[in-house]
Amino acid sequence: MKVLVLGAGVIGVTSAWYLAQDGHEVTVVDRQPGAGLETSFANAGEVSPGYSAPWAAPGVPLKALRWMVSRHAPLILRPQADPAMLPWLVRMLMNCTASAYAVNKARMVRLAEYSRDCLRLLRAETGIAYDQRMLGTLQLFRDPAQVEAAAKDIAVLRDSGVTFELLDREGCLRAEPSLRGAADRIAGGLRLPDDETGDCHMFTAALAALAAARGVRFRFGLAARSLQVESGRVVGAVTAEGVARADAVVVALGSHSPALVRPLGLRLPVYPVKGYSLTLPISDDTRAPVSTVMDETYKVAITRLGDRIRVGGLAELAGFDLRLHAGRRATLLHSVEGLFAGGGDAARATFWCGLRPMTPDGTPVVGRSPVPGLWLNTGHGTLGWTMAAGSGRLLSDLMSGARPAIEAADLGIARYGRDRRVPAPALRPLRA
Repeated sequence: MKVLVLGAGVIGVTSAWYLAQDGHEVTVVDRQPGAGLETSFANAGEVSPGYSAPWAAPGVPLKALRWMVSRHAPLILRPQADPAMLPWLVRMLMNCTASAYAVNKARMVRLAEYSRDCLRLLRAETGIAYDQRMLGTLQLFRDPAQVEAAAKDIAVLRDSGVTFELLDREGCLRAEPSLRGAADRIAGGLRLPDDETGDCHMFTAALAALAAARGVRFRFGLAARSLQVESGRVVGAVTAEGVARADAVVVALGSHSPALVRPLGLRLPVYPVKGYSLTLPISDDTRAPVSTVMDETYKVAITRLGDRIRVGGLAELAGFDLRLHAGRRATLLHSVEGLFAGGGDAARATFWCGLRPMTPDGTPVVGRSPVPGLWLNTGHGTLGWTMAAGSGRLLSDLMSGARPAIEAADLGIARYGRDRRVPAPALRPLRA
């Protein structure tokens, strides 16, 4: 089958990789001059299945009100003349219940755990290198109330069979010795020893090169302007160079996915949530993290990537605004210097932002659309790097008619009531 993948971020490239592995003829189209140059470029670096959780959670509405007057708020709302923002926010608030949170987190953890396993297999098969470390994630609590609030996450982790360690202050210091200078700020932590870290852009570019060597065609610097539909079926994408035709089209355009599918009558509930990062050269190895520390108070991840520290996180609802705000830089710096003072060279730090494609319930949209010939792999929010390999493998299985290794019915657009008319694909036996 000829497959056209729209988007060469980590989601599009992993999709192309697995589709090519399964024998399909794959072309990837992206407006950028190379792979992984937008949201995948400088994210926090976490491959963190255990930390997979929706932003929509009990208590978030009240926290959001407090954050509005906080100098270092994890979430900022910048009102826009954007008709998509309010409906998305309403849907997100509807998911801020204990029951919805449990359902959403469980399916996110399911996909993320599977994705980590796929990534490990891919790494073993290819020898791909991307400054990876397999030393776990430490979710750091500065307040005893945060330790108590972790109970709901621990229940889901336990039910999902995810390995975890609830640590006191000394346990946190054993896991991350460089935190000793900030010991008085630590109330406890939740360690996820099976989590990994790595440079998402480095991985995406390397995998794209491997895919190209195996026959995947990449057409960079070429934007998909619209989808070509004939007799009710998507048969390609319209570009500046004409129609790129295919038997099936995969939309993996992150936050730009809804605009492309909207003319077909699809209301894809994906909204851009702006995130920021700082990348600091390590100046003192003894004061730098060994893996990832998630600063729960500020929703900031501090990750060791080779000879760099990546500080990433925060959430800003501002439409497609890509301006860099000094206040956001100050929050990232406040977090990393409060925990790892002297570990990185702030004077040489690079400041970046990207648009995370977020669904109201936190779970990505992976699978077929109601329109024949059109498939979706988008809406991964803050977890695109974590879920990329599993989403690509899952999508290729569905498109190839193979039985997926995990439950997939609740990961598609059907959960929003949009494709109940679409029959399920015939499934071949599970691959060996």
